Amino acid sequence: MTKSVEYFFSIGSPWSHIGFDAFTELAAKNDVVVTPYLTTVVEENGGIFSRNRPEIRRAYWTRDLKRWARVRGKELRLEHRPELSDPTPASLFVIAAYLDGQDWIGIARALQHAFWSEARDIGKADIREAIVTAAGFDGAALLRRQADDDVQNKWSADRVHARDSGVFGFPSYVYDGELYWGQDNLPFLERHLHGDRP
Repeated sequence: MTKSVEYFFSIGSPWSHIGFDAFTELAAKNDVVVTPYLTTVVEENGGIFSRNRPEIRRAYWTRDLKRWARVRGKELRLEHRPELSDPTPASLFVIAAYLDGQDWIGIARALQHAFWSEARDIGKADIREAIVTAAGFDGAALLRRQADDDVQNKWSADRVHARDSGVFGFPSYVYDGELYWGQDNLPFLERHLHGDRP
């Protein structure tokens, strides 16, 4: 029987990048239909942007990211990053692709890799258009779509749904009413998919 998982993530979250392939592989293996929701840290639910954390926590966060990146086989460029603009607008490309029945997973993967592994400025429209075009997608069409009402409405609605679902950080997964926060919780999600509900 097909199972459905709500997937909450942020292009600007390194944890979303690190756990992305592990989750999509888990979903494919377990016949899961994924509904993506893109937003940013939900502060009203207790989410905290890394820039607002004490330095000692930021230092640990950086070490933990590097450990998990190695486990997941991901490259992270955390040091000596250039000044980059807000990557949030790249979410609109992913939303447009999803609404149009395109490969939103491939587009999200390309954008996250560019931002986190190559420190490319995906907040700039021309750069993200070039990135997805190089990955084999129609970047010009996605750029045109990002301002459309249905894309903008889903972007707004995704945040409300994340807030109302109790999401505060990324990535988060909701299956059968159960919330799992963090890519390190994927084993628990998979157990639940196999009938072991906590």
